[in-house]
Order: sequence, then C-alpha cells, then structure tokens
Amino acid sequence: MEHSVTIDGRRCRGCTTCIKICPTESIRVRDGQAAILSERCIDCGSCIRVCPHRAIYSAADPLSAMDRFSVRVAVPDPVLYGQFGQLSDVGQILTGLERLGFQRVFEPARSAELLADQTARQKKSGPLPRISSGCPAVLRLIRLRFPHLIDHVEPVMLSMEFAAIQARRVMAEETGLPPEEIGVFAIVPCAAKVTAARKPEGLERPVLDGAFSIQELCLELVRIMPPQGGTDRSTAAGRGGISTAFSGGEGALRGERCALAVDGIRNVIEMLEEVEDGRQNGVEFLELWACTQGCVGGRLNVENPYVARMHLSALAAELPQRGKGEVGKDQAWDDVTFTRTLQYSPAFQLDEDRAAAMEKYRRIDALAEQLPGLHCGACGAPNCRAFAEDVVQGRAEETDCIFFTQAEDQPTGLPPSFLRREEG
Repeated sequence: MEHSVTIDGRRCRGCTTCIKICPTESIRVRDGQAAILSERCIDCGSCIRVCPHRAIYSAADPLSAMDRFSVRVAVPDPVLYGQFGQLSDVGQILTGLERLGFQRVFEPARSAELLADQTARQKKSGPLPRISSGCPAVLRLIRLRFPHLIDHVEPVMLSMEFAAIQARRVMAEETGLPPEEIGVFAIVPCAAKVTAARKPEGLERPVLDGAFSIQELCLELVRIMPPQGGTDRSTAAGRGGISTAFSGGEGALRGERCALAVDGIRNVIEMLEEVEDGRQNGVEFLELWACTQGCVGGRLNVENPYVARMHLSALAAELPQRGKGEVGKDQAWDDVTFTRTLQYSPAFQLDEDRAAAMEKYRRIDALAEQLPGLHCGACGAPNCRAFAEDVVQGRAEETDCIFFTQAEDQPTGLPPSFLRREEG
C-alpha cells in the first residue's frame, strides 16, 4: 500500500467535502464515490479531518502485527506522552508499553536530541533557509509542488527512523537473533508517518516493521498503565526532545538563531511560495508541519492539540534540557542522513513530451475559459480548472459539468438553481 490514507466506499456519500480541502487536488468524486489520485496524495490527513461521514481514514497496522515476532520493540512518538491529562511521569507510559507486549522501548524524543547534536556539529552549507525534514507530508509536498526547494531540505532521517535503526542493532546484539526477526514498530500521530514507516522519503528501504496509531494504543494504555509512583522507569529524553512534538520545538532544541516554525498545511504552502519567490531572506531555518501545532495536531491523536501541547510542556518542564540515553550517541554524520536523494515527483506533469504538454496546457486554458468559474464541485473536481485538466487528460467528460449539459435549455448556460429570480 503506497499511501495510508484510505476511503471506505461503504461510508462515502460523494458529498465533495474532501475535494475542496485537499492541498494537492488529489481527490475526485466519480459515480458518487470519492477516489484518490495516488500520485498526488501527500498523506497530510486534511481529508480525514473534514469528512462528515468518517469515510476517510489512515490504515495503520493492527496490534496483531506484533504477533509475527518473538522480540518486539516500541518506538513511540513523544506526542503520545501528551495524550493523558493526569500523567505526571513518562515512565508510566513506558511501563504500559512493556505490559502491552513490547520487550523494549526506544524513544524518538531522545533520538531527536542526538540528531540535533549531530546537525549542530556539521558545517552549515546549502541555500537558505534550510528546511527541516521532520514532516513527511511536507517532504512529499516539496517533491510535488516545490521541486526547486529540494536542495533546501536538510537530508536528516526522521527521529523515529534513527530510533528504529538503533533499536534493531542493540536488540540483535543483546538477543543474538538475526535483525529481521526483531519487530520494530512506530507509534505515530498521523497518516504521513504511517506511510513513512512503510515507504520512507529519504531511505532506500523501510527500517520499521509497521506503525500503530496513537489513537488505538491510548485505549489499551489507559487500562494497563501503572498509577503515579507505580514504576521505576524514566524517560531517556530531556525537555528538548519531548518538545519536538509541537511546532517550534525542533528549532529551540537546535538553538537556531533565525528559525521560523509554521504549522497547518495551507500556511506551509504559503510560506514555501514566499521562499520560492525569494521573499524570506532573513530566515535561516524553517520548521514546517502539515498539522496544526505540529505533530500534536495529527489526526491519529486523541487529545486536542492545544491541550496536548500544554500537557507536554508540563512534563518537559520537570526534565533537564537533554536526556541521558547513550544509545546512538557515537553515530557518525553518514549514519543519520538520507540514503536516497529526494527526487522531483512529476505528478502534475501533463505529458512527458514537452510539445504535447504545451498543447494540453493550451486546451486546458481554452476549456477553463468556457467554464463558469463557480468551482461548485458538482463535476467531482475541486475547481473548474482541475475539471478542465481532467477532461484533457481523459479522466472526465465535458458533459460531467452541469453547465454544459443544461446550456441548451438556459440562455445563460446556467442551471435554474443559479439563476436569480426577478422580484415581483
């Protein structure tokens, strides 16, 4: 499965709510059912958030996926720690995960600190602003819509990927088992990270064996977590690593002087457009998150993102700035960077042949001129120009537009519902 964002056809009513919200115009409604143009989807989860029928969801792995392995390791996103209102100690969650069937827990929050330290030791190079690689949805967006900014992205793997690599290495050494017999599972807040676990953006192959949603794990953890003071486990991460769960945390952890954090996919697109136009020359580091408030706003969470951020801030305040976990501390720069270069994704390319593409562009322009520009969505496309492109690309017929089909009956070319009634 290339994407985790999935549509349940039994629930979908073809209401077109999702087509309007998608930032890459990757959804169409055909024959009363929504469908995803896979090559354009970035797994941002915007459609999941707005679907009134709960027909769109992220297909995370079921907990039974652990059963394939005798040794199981959890890699929990620090967002998990902010989902419990009465929590006073991260150790309660770590113990709960062990009771759930994981032999060990390796924290991406600590990995984030180690990655930040490694990055800080490197000589800064490349065009400014440097863009964080922390949000997989943003990486896919850049590959699709902003290929000229690919060189701005710092080629550093996700903290959950770094944690997974260390977990597999350490557990193989401790148990003597082959690495492939050790199950390493991420616990994630969003659809983009579910997809990243299966198909990473910057790595040649996956380093995780699956990804569970925080939503599903929370229900289990509430039942089996020890009470306050009922565990001697403690987090290996510090305040800095845990704070990477929300917008602004990564820049603060790295001590960036001219850093800017932007969250929410529409705001991210606006910022990338400004960078592309050269209008953000004063910014040195950009932290971009598809979800509101960063990962705490992921659709696979339970708690309100603002409340979760408050919980995390309270937990982090009791910790030192850096954790004390030593695993992975001795890794070289080459061990934490991409093994595969980000590549432009030509999903919006009209044709591989330049002349043919120009001809299609001309035809789209001509057809779009004939359309009313009301962007009603009745044709199943998000706007009139997207519909014109669908027609030219063979994904739709002109008669799918109600304005074309009713033009013969109405002198204005508009259906009755769009005509103003004369007063009196």
